[in-house]
Amino acid sequence: MTAPEGLLVLEGRPTAQLIADQLREQIVQGVFRPGQQINESILSGQLRTSRGPVREALQRLAQEGILVSHRNRGVFVLELTTGDIKEIYTVREAVETTAANTLMDAGQQQIDDTCQVLKGIVKDMAKQVAVSDWQAIARLDMEFHTSFVAGAGNTRLTRIYKTLAAESRMCILNLEVSYPRADDLVQEHQNLLDLLAAGDRKGLLKAIKQHMQKAVEDLTAPTQAKDGTTGETPPTDVG
Repeated sequence: MTAPEGLLVLEGRPTAQLIADQLREQIVQGVFRPGQQINESILSGQLRTSRGPVREALQRLAQEGILVSHRNRGVFVLELTTGDIKEIYTVREAVETTAANTLMDAGQQQIDDTCQVLKGIVKDMAKQVAVSDWQAIARLDMEFHTSFVAGAGNTRLTRIYKTLAAESRMCILNLEVSYPRADDLVQEHQNLLDLLAAGDRKGLLKAIKQHMQKAVEDLTAPTQAKDGTTGETPPTDVG
């Protein structure tokens, strides 16, 4: 196992927290592949830190569900099944629906503040689509939804959603394909933003449901390969 680039101990932050945060990012980016073992001893040696903080970091990620600990075998990166994908997006729909209702009840100022953040993300997403930066598109896709949930002001919803966002990015990036209709991706997020800005509760809740259902279809539906075999279809809008 090679050392994850960028895992550095920063003064003023708990070492275990830093390792967990950056290891999580490495995992969702696909640096560590699904099913790959993460060796505590090797990692601590490469990071030049004791095994205690590394063990704590791995335990944190296991609690989040991103890593899986097998007794007498070690710690491995989660391998997402079709069932896992359906569960992730079902819970995402529930959380985003709750966030949407909370925002609608919170008042115009909170809605406006959230929309301002989302506008910037959609703008950045359009720029990355123009240059076909797959990693950046996936990151901004999830940043949009995470910021949407955060706008509700419920810290527990936000905390829950961060884990869902990480798992979603694992689903997206591990396919190693690009969005075939990336322009539509921007438009669909713009639609969610417009519905929120307009205060259209019914329309927003319907759009969230459709957004998540389409994502599951895109991530789980088989496609016919050139050689006649069946594979996974690229996501059209998996955010």
